[in-house]
Amino acid sequence: MATELLQIDPPELRFVFELKKQSSALVQLGNRTDHYIAFKVKTTSPKKYCVRPNIGIIKPNEKCDFTVTMQAQRIAPPDMQCKDKFLIQTTVAPLGATEEDITYNMFVKDSGRLIEEKKLRVVLISPSSSPVLLPVNGDTKLDLSKEIDVQKDRVLSGVENIPPRTVSEEVKGLEPIKDTKEDIAEGNTVPIQTENVGDMKAAKDDVQLSLDNESEELKSKLGIMDSKLREVTGVIIKLNEERRRNTEEKDSLKKELEVLKREINKKRTEGGFPFLFVCMVALISVAVGYYIHS
Repeated sequence: MATELLQIDPPELRFVFELKKQSSALVQLGNRTDHYIAFKVKTTSPKKYCVRPNIGIIKPNEKCDFTVTMQAQRIAPPDMQCKDKFLIQTTVAPLGATEEDITYNMFVKDSGRLIEEKKLRVVLISPSSSPVLLPVNGDTKLDLSKEIDVQKDRVLSGVENIPPRTVSEEVKGLEPIKDTKEDIAEGNTVPIQTENVGDMKAAKDDVQLSLDNESEELKSKLGIMDSKLREVTGVIIKLNEERRRNTEEKDSLKKELEVLKREINKKRTEGGFPFLFVCMVALISVAVGYYIHS
């Protein structure tokens, strides 16, 4: 099913469900525009699933895959029906944007940006009823012969030939993301089958590997953020130092201006006669005295 921005394939998440075993599903996103598209994946059960990557940038007319891994479950849901949902949010990103440029505000509807959302439901398939896929000319086709054999075995064993039930109701709206716990009645408890030690060890190794990879990714992101923080801190220190020097220079100029003003005012207030005028008065007085005595 396609949206205006992305082509999403498949339109639902299908997991082969087995007790105490992980199961993965691949989703492909195709950018149908000439813009950079940012996407973000959310789920109603974040502790039950692992999404890699859960955010990303898709260049124009290119494709990007993300994998959803359902953690090993100890209890099967009633009638193999799952209420978990996924939400894919998409929006137009700036030209040349990368994953580091993705922020929370890019997917806020009140920001005025175009935000497109696509809901994906989860469908559980039992191993015995999952169709066998064979590659034919590059496409996956159903192996109908094996499916017919399975149907014959059910008829011969007296079991009614009824196709497996899947989730058919379209759930409206996403519930708030929260941790959910299955309520188990005493009469509906599913017996847990024992597994060999090799399978349990392999499952533990997968979980440990997943945790190690997530830890390395977090360390890498923290290192990048710490480096950027140091750069920003250095720039702030330089700006503060320049601001301090500018303030000191400004204060010094103010003081010099005040001194000049005081000197100008002092000269104006001293008053008195000019020296040349005094000299002229003295000469006139001498001449007058000489004239009188003569």
